Amino acid sequence: MQTTPPAARRLPHLHQAHGDHRADPYHWLRDDERRDPEVLAHLRRENRYCEQVLAPLGGLREQLYREMTARLRQDDCSVPYLKRGYWYRTRYREGEEYGLVERYPDGEPHRVELLLDGNERARGQAYYEQGQLAVSPDQQTLAFAEDFVSRRQYQIRFKSLASGELYEDLLENTSGNLVWAKDGKTLFYVKQDDNTLLPYQVYRHRLGTPQEQDVLMYEERDPAFYTSIYRSRSEDYLFIAAWSTVSSEVRWLPLDEPTASPVLFLERERHHEYELDHDQGGFYVRSNKDGANFGLYQARDGDRRHWRTLIPAREQVLLEEVLLFRDWMVLEERHQGLVRLRLIHRRDGREHEIRFDDPAYVCWLDINPEAASCRLRYGYCSMTRPVTLYELDMETLARRELKRQYAGEDFNPEAYRSERLWIQARDGARVPVSLVYRADKFKRDGSNPLLVYGYGAYGASLDPDFSSARLSLLDRGFVYAIAHVRGGEELGRHWYEQGRLLSKQNTFNDFIDVTRELVCQGYGHSGRIFAAGGSAGGLLVGAVVNMAPELFRGVVAAVPFVDVLSTMLDESLPLTTGEYDEWGNPQQPEFYYYIKSYSPYDQVAARAYPHMLVTTGLHDSQVQYWEPAKWVARLRELKTDGNLLLLHCDLDTGHGGKSGRFESYHELAREYAFLLALADEELAARLMAG
Repeated sequence: MQTTPPAARRLPHLHQAHGDHRADPYHWLRDDERRDPEVLAHLRRENRYCEQVLAPLGGLREQLYREMTARLRQDDCSVPYLKRGYWYRTRYREGEEYGLVERYPDGEPHRVELLLDGNERARGQAYYEQGQLAVSPDQQTLAFAEDFVSRRQYQIRFKSLASGELYEDLLENTSGNLVWAKDGKTLFYVKQDDNTLLPYQVYRHRLGTPQEQDVLMYEERDPAFYTSIYRSRSEDYLFIAAWSTVSSEVRWLPLDEPTASPVLFLERERHHEYELDHDQGGFYVRSNKDGANFGLYQARDGDRRHWRTLIPAREQVLLEEVLLFRDWMVLEERHQGLVRLRLIHRRDGREHEIRFDDPAYVCWLDINPEAASCRLRYGYCSMTRPVTLYELDMETLARRELKRQYAGEDFNPEAYRSERLWIQARDGARVPVSLVYRADKFKRDGSNPLLVYGYGAYGASLDPDFSSARLSLLDRGFVYAIAHVRGGEELGRHWYEQGRLLSKQNTFNDFIDVTRELVCQGYGHSGRIFAAGGSAGGLLVGAVVNMAPELFRGVVAAVPFVDVLSTMLDESLPLTTGEYDEWGNPQQPEFYYYIKSYSPYDQVAARAYPHMLVTTGLHDSQVQYWEPAKWVARLRELKTDGNLLLLHCDLDTGHGGKSGRFESYHELAREYAFLLALADEELAARLMAG
């Protein structure tokens, strides 16, 4: 039995840039091939130590797992949607990890056809993820993408819907992005760079031919841009989009002429972002040309002088998405951090807004494949209300509930309370915070344990959604808070701009200031405060524990991006070149020293740190496993406290963790047990006794 923390050996390694020298004695933990025996042995030692320390929580972990999975409906089924004469759904059988993708003809629900059985496809695999799938316009062939490695490298396969047999065609190393041409024989897809995994080439594949004969349609030569493809709302065009943090460019190609050359709509221009759609004979453009929060325009071509403004860009409202129907436009807008849906009649200008009552919530446009329909499907949930799918008649405004998420036999939404706060950061900015707790467990005297969660990057808005698993914390007295820090886009584009590049420090300051004020307002006990975040949110909590370690009793950092400077200096790694406009290019001294000032790995020092649980996956393509492994090694070397520091590396998975409906809850049960134990003096003492 392993009774002491693993100590990674130190090997001299020096990074040099701009006259600066950074010692990196744990650089040897990087193994791009993931086969080095010494590296793998070290990761296994970390796993054994983690499991040994957490062994006293075995019963609690199993109880949490049972609770969380009991809130899932074993034989669940999605709400069917109609597309080209067929109703599509995903159905689950009791005890199985993956869904059955099925369809049946309109008006004939008894003629169910199995398109794909995820359980069969996943059999014998340590990991399985089903990506995009699409039926050809002639209804004869299913194209589907699969990842068996957990590095977001998808294979595309084809299945005959007449015979049920798989074609020999196999498209390797794709992003999983695919679009059928109208002939039902031609498929467009995006290929990735072998090393950086950057999606950069669009190919045309002819069914029944080897991948070697596929025709290159477009190649993106700027490594700061990602490439994706999608079909227009009219289904008449393929759009090829090249996009970066601050600019984009779209080409179009008629889907009834698959051999045609793509046509450039509007040349890329730095700080101009746009998205293109086509419907009813015209182009529609969502663009930030007149304002950072985007407007909507109707266009004949890319000449901006001729664009007609349909929705102007506004200072306080972010236009996130537009869905075009024959008679209606539906706008997904964000105002004061919350999403709203607005309906506008395309001919007479009538408007309706769908309103919600919860203080913190999220809504979204669901699957609406039929543009001629007058019925809109949208989803809604809050921190106390499970996901509910609605269908609205846009003419009469009659609404019906299609499905409400099962959250367990005993779940009562009235037992929980949600709040929305605005907390002033040190520079005067007002940061929105979403809170949830169980009403009969909450005491405003500051005695509850408090978990603060954050992300704050890429303009990704962290919405106050519902989590049935989270109930296991709330039922045990935890207050759960989401800090909507700068770097997200909750308050519009300016909120994102204030949390990236040379303003990144705002993200960390916001999180610290929010946490301190929540304690002052009595939402948590000063000795029972916890922080959690994943990926860029892992960078957030990693930076915060260097800046204000005394605030937190414990931290969970999932797949954390903590060796920021080394990664952003290495163009051979996935995502690096495409993220210079997010973090800055450290080849430039100004960005180099600014990134170094907050990079968690570079700022580890001889100080006391909170209890920490760090997780990663060996095959992670977004944040390479060696970042958290090196970070933990350096923390072990330098920290001055006796608190727990645990690393768990899943040797079979990547950035998203375990695949399947139930397996991922084992990971979450580990994290929750860690937090609950630290919040309980008796359990914490048992852990520390080891």
